[in-house]
Amino acid sequence: MLSYQHAFHAGNLADVQKHALLAVALDYMTAKDKPMSYIETHAGRGMYDLGGSEALKTGEAAAGIARIEDRFPVGHPYRRRLAEERGRFGPMAYPGSPLIAAPALRDDDVMHLCELHPQEHAALVKVMAPWGAHVRREDGLKAALALTPPTPRRGLMLIDPSWEVKADYETVPKVIGQVARKWNVGVIMLWYPLLTGSPHARMLKALEAAHPGSLRHEVRFPPAREGHGMIGSGMFVINPPWGLEDEANRLTAIFKAL
Repeated sequence: MLSYQHAFHAGNLADVQKHALLAVALDYMTAKDKPMSYIETHAGRGMYDLGGSEALKTGEAAAGIARIEDRFPVGHPYRRRLAEERGRFGPMAYPGSPLIAAPALRDDDVMHLCELHPQEHAALVKVMAPWGAHVRREDGLKAALALTPPTPRRGLMLIDPSWEVKADYETVPKVIGQVARKWNVGVIMLWYPLLTGSPHARMLKALEAAHPGSLRHEVRFPPAREGHGMIGSGMFVINPPWGLEDEANRLTAIFKAL
């Protein structure tokens, strides 16, 4: 969606859920001495300034990462990524998922990032230059089909649309089904918002029927501001790595304690 820019929402509670699960999954996967591929379909700009006008306008980071970070234990993979990237970019920096992933990957791992928005893509190219990532300006769902099965075959794909295109609720599960058939060993992580009216419900029913044994994790939280329609955040994970369900349960407890 070319009108969507994540800078207004970076560091919100949905990001916390998504990035914590991603960091733990990659921490486990990169502990094994086998190369992997990392694919992201909607990468954004990679790094966000929580002191910028966009973040300050919505207040979502103040209600998100600023409120919840200390509830993660010291040494947690998510907290490590936050500290590393603040060390590189400054105390108000917030890493998007490409920079949650890149520091975890090894020299023989391969990273593919897709971003269609021209300004976001340009920023992503710049911020990811030190990591040797393959950064593509193309439709992420089409790229997901073109890139799978990847080399190395072992790997993880994060699918994180803006969901401003309503047809995505029909398109995304179809694409995931095709990707899973081509790449049956891949870890596929889908993020989706919980919105008033539950537009995700039909999609999740289809995904659970097609992919038994997957992990579905949802957290709920108050709207970030009056009139905001997002009341929670969800992740659907096909082939979840060992330990991810435990992390999901820990996140549930953290969010319930807010």
